[in-house]
Amino acid sequence: MAFYVMAQICNQYFIVSLDKISKRLKLPKDIAGATLMALGSSMPEFFTVIMALVKVGDHANIGAGTVVGSAIFNVLVIIGLASFYFRGKLKWQPVVRDMTFYAISILLLLFAFSDGQIEIWEAGFFIIVYLLYLFVLFFWKKFYPYKQEDVIEEVDEALDKRKEEKCHDGIFNKALCLIDRIIGGIFPDPEKKARNVPWAFGLSLLAIAGISWILVDVAVRMADLLNVSDSIVALTVLALGTSVPDLIDTLIIAKKGRGDQAISSALGSNIFDILLAFGLPWMVYVLIRGDLVVSTENLNSSVFLLLATVVVLFFLLVIRKWRAGKRSGLFLIGLYFLYLAYVIWQAFI
Repeated sequence: MAFYVMAQICNQYFIVSLDKISKRLKLPKDIAGATLMALGSSMPEFFTVIMALVKVGDHANIGAGTVVGSAIFNVLVIIGLASFYFRGKLKWQPVVRDMTFYAISILLLLFAFSDGQIEIWEAGFFIIVYLLYLFVLFFWKKFYPYKQEDVIEEVDEALDKRKEEKCHDGIFNKALCLIDRIIGGIFPDPEKKARNVPWAFGLSLLAIAGISWILVDVAVRMADLLNVSDSIVALTVLALGTSVPDLIDTLIIAKKGRGDQAISSALGSNIFDILLAFGLPWMVYVLIRGDLVVSTENLNSSVFLLLATVVVLFFLLVIRKWRAGKRSGLFLIGLYFLYLAYVIWQAFI
C-alpha cells in the first residue's frame, strides 16, 4: 500500500508540479525530461538512498541495492512490457545516446564499488558526468535531428482517465479510489491554481521522504526476520516498489506509440538514479562524516548483470533493426525472472 501511495503522490502531484515549474522556467523538453521529470519519477530511489545513509547502523547498501535493482527492473520489465505496444521502427538517435551514457554510468558504479569505499572525488565525478549528459542532450538534436513530441500532458490525461474508471470497477479499485480521495484532500491540486504548485511540491516532497524512511525501516526488519542481507530485500522488494512511477509513465508513453521515448524514459531515469541519486547524497555524506563504506556483498554481481542488460537490449534492437515487439518483451521479462531466481538463490546458499 505504501508503494501505491508513493506512486500516486509522485505522479499526481510531484511530477505535475515539476512540469509546471519547467514550463515557467521555459526549459527545453530534453533538459526538462532529464532533470525535473527524471527527478520526479526517481524521487523514491533518491530518498531511499538518503534515508538508508542517515538511518542508525550500517545500511548504506539498502539504498545502493534499491537503485541497482530498480535499474534492472526498468530495463528488463518496464521496457519489456512497453515492447508489447511498440509500433514501427524506433528512432535510434535518442536510444543510442541514452544507452551510451547509461553504460558509462554503470561502469562508474562498478569502479566506485570496486573497493567498497566512496570518496568525495568519486561522488563529484558522478555529478560531473550527469552535467555532461545534460550538455550532450542540449546539442544532440543539432547533430542527430529527430522529432520529439511532448507527452507530459498526454500522460496526465491518461492518469486522470484511469483514475475516473478505477472508481467504478470492483471493491479493490474502489478502495484505491478512496485512498486517492484522501490524498486529494490533503494535497492541493497543482493543475487548478498556480499558487498550489509550491504547496503541492513541498508537501509531496515531505511525503515521499517520510514513506521512504518507513520503507527503509521495513526493509531492515524484513531482512532480520528472513535472516538475509538487507541488500537482498532492497534489490527485490524495494526496487520493484520504487519503480512503480516509472512503470506507469513509461507504459502510458508506449501506448501512445512512442517506443523510442518509452525506452529513453526508462534509461534516463536509470541514468539519474545512478549519477545523481548516488552522487549527491554520497557527496553530502562524505563532506559531513568522511569517507563512506558500502558493503558490496550481493551488489557487485547485480551491477555486472546491469551492464549485461544494456548489452542485451542494444544487440536485441540492432538485430531486429530497431524494432521491438511482444517476443522481445517476453524475452526481457523472462530474463528478469531469471535474475530474481538468482538473487533469491544467492540469499539462501
